[in-house]
Amino acid sequence: MATRLVMIYSRFERFWHWTQMALIMLLMFSGFGMRGLHDLLPFDKAVMLHTVAALALVLLWLFAIFWHLTTGNWRHYVPSTRGLLAVVRFYAWGNLKGERHPYRKAYWRKHNAPQALTYLGLKLVLFPAVWLSGIAYLGYPLWDHLGGASGALSWVALVHVIAAFAILAFVIIHVYLLTLGGPLREHVAPMINGFDKVDLSAEEEAYLQRDEPGHIR
Repeated sequence: MATRLVMIYSRFERFWHWTQMALIMLLMFSGFGMRGLHDLLPFDKAVMLHTVAALALVLLWLFAIFWHLTTGNWRHYVPSTRGLLAVVRFYAWGNLKGERHPYRKAYWRKHNAPQALTYLGLKLVLFPAVWLSGIAYLGYPLWDHLGGASGALSWVALVHVIAAFAILAFVIIHVYLLTLGGPLREHVAPMINGFDKVDLSAEEEAYLQRDEPGHIR
């Protein structure tokens, strides 16, 4: 195996990542304002910002789902237990002892086992929960005539808030983990220029040099 700098994050993937982050921050900011945790925006402006950012995020997610399915990148999120305990151990205390991160990215798998499981949970549980509950809340005038609608709305709001705080917890943990196992810039740079250190087999290296010369350094 040879370690080379390989473009593993495409332009769309980087655009999707940073745009999603910006929209989530706007949603958190406006959501906190709507719940009275700050008064930096009038309530009606907070509602408008929250709605516009939410609709933009849903549209972005739809494009991202289409992109993952058509490019085959969904395979990077298939859960695996290979190396799971070693990575968990590193995050728990190995990094405190200066140990080397046990996972080395491969061309065919850029996420380690805990990452893949976490991202899969986000995409299959938390994102749909906040998405569907938000749409149900926004569309309440369409079903407020149904029996028990007001009580159901309280549960919809509760699911939305719990999912939102779970996503916030993920963002905080995600940023914290970026500080482990090396300088922060080394972890952030790949999501800016697309290139990261990857272990390549001789066949993968030959393929990239022949067919994708701009994707390997």
